[in-house]
Amino acid sequence: MANFAKPRAPRFTAEVYQNEFLPAGGRDVNAIVTVTSTGGATATHAAQPGSAAVVIMVDCSGSMQYPPAKMEGARQATAAAVDTLRDGTAFAVIAGTHVAKEVYPGQGRLAVADGTTRAQAKEALAGLRPGGGTAIGTWLRLADGLLRGSSAAVRHGILLTDGRNEHEEPERLRATLDACAGRFTCDARGVGTDWEVEEVTGIAAALLGTADIVADPARLTEDFTRMMGAVMGKEVADVSLRLWTPVGAEIRYVKQVAPSVLDLTGRRTGAGPRAGDYPTGSWGDECREYHVCVSVPAAAVGQEMLAARVSLVLPDPAGGVPSVLAQGLVRAVWTNDLASSTAINPQVAHYTGQAELALVIQQGLHARKQGDIGSATAKLGRAVQLASASGNEDTAKLLAKVVDVVDAAAGTVRLKATVADADEMTLETRSIRTVRVKRG
Repeated sequence: MANFAKPRAPRFTAEVYQNEFLPAGGRDVNAIVTVTSTGGATATHAAQPGSAAVVIMVDCSGSMQYPPAKMEGARQATAAAVDTLRDGTAFAVIAGTHVAKEVYPGQGRLAVADGTTRAQAKEALAGLRPGGGTAIGTWLRLADGLLRGSSAAVRHGILLTDGRNEHEEPERLRATLDACAGRFTCDARGVGTDWEVEEVTGIAAALLGTADIVADPARLTEDFTRMMGAVMGKEVADVSLRLWTPVGAEIRYVKQVAPSVLDLTGRRTGAGPRAGDYPTGSWGDECREYHVCVSVPAAAVGQEMLAARVSLVLPDPAGGVPSVLAQGLVRAVWTNDLASSTAINPQVAHYTGQAELALVIQQGLHARKQGDIGSATAKLGRAVQLASASGNEDTAKLLAKVVDVVDAAAGTVRLKATVADADEMTLETRSIRTVRVKRG
């Protein structure tokens, strides 16, 4: 019998890195907020009953039979993910085509993971057969319905597709994502090279999950096992980054900048006078970093003010006052010391560069697809320069499969005449991944 001893709750800390000095009349304050969660239970513990619920959505459209190894890889990967579930986790499996069908356990419910239900789920997977179209919104809506029936704190989806969302209007998928946002998080994977990068990454971004390409179906099991292991490590859900600003101050933007770039600015919800919440999703033992830019009223030399108060908050299930998990302060001080006011904080500089790196890769690949060789070369050359300067070796290696690097430091490159689809899609999908700043 599983041991359901109460797990340790993770502890949160928030550190603020900034140059608080502004010149006379200066208004924009930039800060990097490093949020760390530590000390919780690990993925080796049995899950608390009702603590986590996971729905796996497997593409079973007709294209999954070409090559046959794709469907078989999906079956094996899903079975491996089921094996990775901790005892006590609620779960279900969905087959997705132009409609969504429950594969296991069925009847609009979730199973509870143990030896018996895992074996039953894997037996049900043997019946998966490719056929039909692709309407991803229907998969997500069914997953949402199943997860809404659960009282689990952590609610998560895993979605695998091999093709474009051809049997559903883009507006329908967008409406579905808007409806599901905040109700569950979702990791999305594209297998092969016939799917649309913007669709898969858009699903993950909207639902605060990860996105990646698995070009070789034989690698699906490894990826699904790792992905489910990460989900099993999540212990706190619905955490928000709350920003309070004084009268006259305004938030210009809020972006997650590590481990990947995600703009949260438009996701603000009101949280009282001069305060707003930005969703961060579910947490385990991990570290994430956020770039906050605040515009404050201009002031004279010698004045100082609190530009923003940053808090990590967790809602009260009973609807009471949210718990404050950690807090940090962003300050503004006006000075006539030119050296102080013009210095760029290393953390701010690093992540500003990482955000630009993601942008110029996407712009460069778009220009390449449009046949704009000059713009593509300039943008991807700048990407090579930024990746080299920041020590982002993984991105540098991906760029080297798309361009011939002449001088990395100067950003001098030549576009390769021929680029494999998998290499181009991998670079585009992983362009938002960042490296953390080197402390000290």
